[in-house]
Amino acid sequence: MKTSQRAPRLPRLVSPFLVIVGLVAGAALLTVSTSKSQPAHTDEGPLPDLGGAIGWLNSAPLNGKSLRGKVVLVDFWTYTCINSLRPLPYVKSWAAKYKDAGLVVIGVHTPEFSFEKEPANVENALRALKVTYPVAIDSDYRIWQAFNNDAWPAQYIIDAQGRIRYHHFGEGEYVEIERIIQQLLKENGATGVDGSTVSVSARGVEAAPSGYEGSPETYVGYRQAERFASPERLAHNSVKTYSPPTRLSLNHWGLSGSWIDGAESAVLQVAHGKIVFRFHGRDLHLVLAPTKDGKPVRFKVTLDGAAPGDNCGSDSAPDGTGEVHEPRLYQLIRQKGPIEDRTFEIEFLDPGVQALDFTFG
Repeated sequence: MKTSQRAPRLPRLVSPFLVIVGLVAGAALLTVSTSKSQPAHTDEGPLPDLGGAIGWLNSAPLNGKSLRGKVVLVDFWTYTCINSLRPLPYVKSWAAKYKDAGLVVIGVHTPEFSFEKEPANVENALRALKVTYPVAIDSDYRIWQAFNNDAWPAQYIIDAQGRIRYHHFGEGEYVEIERIIQQLLKENGATGVDGSTVSVSARGVEAAPSGYEGSPETYVGYRQAERFASPERLAHNSVKTYSPPTRLSLNHWGLSGSWIDGAESAVLQVAHGKIVFRFHGRDLHLVLAPTKDGKPVRFKVTLDGAAPGDNCGSDSAPDGTGEVHEPRLYQLIRQKGPIEDRTFEIEFLDPGVQALDFTFG
């Protein structure tokens, strides 16, 4: 599991198993890659208020009264989080499979980064990810707080009487979650519920993890930056020219060129700046945003000093080229062969790019 300082730290709703570390000014959130859940026979209280959303996508606003008589799955997620993206194929499949049996799936989009608070960016992400079920835009963390939630991803299942009967944090346990959905639908009188469970085969960023991740989530902004290896110290909120590390140990990274490193992101000041990272994993992702005025930024990536070829990601070509044209997670490497320690480098051919967060798969 990984920590992220973004929203007010709140009391646990249930279960003391998540350990909070790295508290800053009393604030912390968790991104969870491991899986924790509670049995469906528990009653964890009523469905909290959904009225705190700043807007809804794919639906008129929903509330406890309008949802009474339905089984409800609430999925807390954010669109740049790899741990939130990989469960999506299952959540989308459940929404389609059990809609006629009385299941309502609600995505609650609670942001990690500032640009994820913008409704237009969330709407673009839903379109790209083909999410068609209702999504509450929780940019002010009101629904997050109402649930006393503190993890991405998190799923809560509510029965037809409006009571929370099950919760789960992290990836995995998809069969168990679907069995609980089936159980509560049958309790509600649904007939003909298919007892099989869905099987998904996702591609790109939604594909299941490889199990070979040897590198942790790594933030570029100074607020949570770790293992920075350029010879120069990381400056805060000021222009500084960096040189690449002469030698990179596993899970260390560095900058090259003129950058301003802010609390959330590093912003390139002059073209041809670089980021290098020594990593271990099948996939390498980087959360990137274009210039503040929205102008695209071209880039080129290498793997151990050469073009990635067949090891390119869904957002890079075999020759390593690509373009940052919207704020989101970019998959830059997906290795096809043996997984071993590799050195990744990305060169930005235009100034103004915002680099935020590395994740792996």
